Amino acid sequence: MKNSASTFALAVLAVTTSGLPGCTRDNTDHKVNAVVGTWVVKDPGAPFPYHMYVFNADGTMQQANPDAGDRHSSDSDGKGVWVADGEQIRGKWVEISADRASHGFTGRAEIAYDIKVKADAFTGTVTARSYDAHGTLTDGPTSPTPLEGKRVTLP
Repeated sequence: MKNSASTFALAVLAVTTSGLPGCTRDNTDHKVNAVVGTWVVKDPGAPFPYHMYVFNADGTMQQANPDAGDRHSSDSDGKGVWVADGEQIRGKWVEISADRASHGFTGRAEIAYDIKVKADAFTGTVTARSYDAHGTLTDGPTSPTPLEGKRVTLP
């Protein structure tokens, strides 16, 4: 019994550590990109224009806005990716939508953005595409609309 517990522990450790290299990116200069952090974002083209974005150093990001901001649809938090392209940050996040009455899956939105960070603010544009539950494009791509963000800082 003790031997099987040790074998199990070693197997878990091996699987866990072998997966770690896939969760990182090469960052040879070890500098953190200026976009990394938490931002209050205004997207005037969205059903509810105020969002929170969190950009992680590994090139992933999260987006959130109040679910009650859209009375017709229930949206999940968005999850996405970003890359530095010179002074620009390009990325995309996706959110899943459900019908408020039936709670059924209604589709997804894919939001692409292109921003430039300057100190504790960023400006750029956002383009949205919406797909129904079958993956058929139902809206978009929209014309790029302005996007602006202010960094959340400690007092």
